[in-house]
Amino acid sequence: MPVHPVSSFSATVATLRRAGCVFAEDEASLLHEAAASPDELSLLVEHRVAGLPLEHVLGWAEFCGRRLTVDSGVFVPRRRTEFLVAQAAALAPRRAVVVDLCCGSGALGVALATALDRVELHACDVEPAAVRCARRNVGDLGQVYEGDLFGPLPAALRGRVDVLLANVPYVPTADVELLPAEARVHEPRVALDGGGDGLDVMRRVAAEALGWLAPGGSLLVEASERQRDAAVEVLGRAGLVPRVVVCEELYATVVIGTRSAVT
Repeated sequence: MPVHPVSSFSATVATLRRAGCVFAEDEASLLHEAAASPDELSLLVEHRVAGLPLEHVLGWAEFCGRRLTVDSGVFVPRRRTEFLVAQAAALAPRRAVVVDLCCGSGALGVALATALDRVELHACDVEPAAVRCARRNVGDLGQVYEGDLFGPLPAALRGRVDVLLANVPYVPTADVELLPAEARVHEPRVALDGGGDGLDVMRRVAAEALGWLAPGGSLLVEASERQRDAAVEVLGRAGLVPRVVVCEELYATVVIGTRSAVT
């Protein structure tokens, strides 16, 4: 780890605080750790002060105890989504077939695959930058495809998917402009904007999920607290048996839709 003078660390903290960084000391520690020289440190601090997400400045995000590559312009996995992964891990059978739709950096699929013994992992995203990033993170754990939702997936997966992770965008279009600049400016809009009520992409996923899930397989999606009832209705209308799980600590709401085990 590079060692910088205490005064330099103090100056970094002060600079970050003036820029409005709430966790200035924690961020300063990470930036100092990442910098190989004082000049590089200055550049990293400059990028952070300019409003780039800390994860884009560092080039990685911590998710489920792992540091995963997150390139500039790629959606940053949220800590609350670790709750979705935990729910998926509890549902997954041995040797699970897992699909990670709207995978972004591939964080969810990678976290679930590493939490389970044996996984056949497939991930996809419509954003080329996200696909490039996910391929580096997923590596030998599975396959990553570029395309819209189920479109690029192998047809052989139909009826075989045990766990369908779909971290779809669910911010209503009118609310996107209210998001923090870190997300609104530096993350792809396609990863944030869920349409008029925020559930447009969820509806598209749910409409096709039944044909891809194995008997007893489950679709897991996030929603806001105010969307939970509507999300339950979306999954129910698609022929899935819905239920809601909530983690108040992480402010996370996960809606699970399960295909009947009876064929």
